[in-house]
Amino acid sequence: MIQILADYWRPFLYSDGMRASGLVVTLWLLACALALGFVAAIPLACARVSKNRWLSTPVRLYTYVFRGTPLYVQLLLLYTGMYSLEFVRSQSLLEAFFRSGFNCAILAFALNTCAYTTEIFAGAIRSTPYGEVEAARAYGMSTFTVYRRVILPSALRRALPLYSNEVILMLHATTVAFTATVPDILKVARDANSATYQSFDSFGLAALIYLAVSFVLIGAFRRAEKRWLGYLGTSRR
Repeated sequence: MIQILADYWRPFLYSDGMRASGLVVTLWLLACALALGFVAAIPLACARVSKNRWLSTPVRLYTYVFRGTPLYVQLLLLYTGMYSLEFVRSQSLLEAFFRSGFNCAILAFALNTCAYTTEIFAGAIRSTPYGEVEAARAYGMSTFTVYRRVILPSALRRALPLYSNEVILMLHATTVAFTATVPDILKVARDANSATYQSFDSFGLAALIYLAVSFVLIGAFRRAEKRWLGYLGTSRR
């Protein structure tokens, strides 16, 4: 493993002006997917818990499809399937977007994590104490204001433990990005294995990097839970 690290530490860890390292690419994929998924999941979660079926049914169908199919298949459909469509190739913007493996990977990851995050946030919204909502309405707040000032802040805090699990799972899911020729950590490990035939060392080093990133993320979420969930006495120790 020391020899692999000596020969491939730059592709794994170091970015120069010409090329990003596997670690940077993986973290960028993760950050973009989580940011897009988080922003989209908040309004979708509100629609998911709505009593209006015209709002809740499309969201339910979307989350069912993306949670019920493998992420690997979703990535293949976006990366190879979409580009094979004549409509996509005839539109310059769509053709340029779906020709990029990196764009397809971010879109697939964002849609996938958004589906899971939507259900997480919807469950947290449903579990909001009824008394908090009634108190807000007693002050004359509109439905939008109740969601903005009471329901969503409370629900997002209580969703932290489950959402932290989704973040870690999405980090692990980025390993399929190599399918779209994205040079992430696993792609570098596969290249090292192909060049040296030292499978255990190549993939073992990749596993250690993923483990280190997971450790940092878990630590950050635990600090967040202690800060925002301490009053509930439910933060993990």
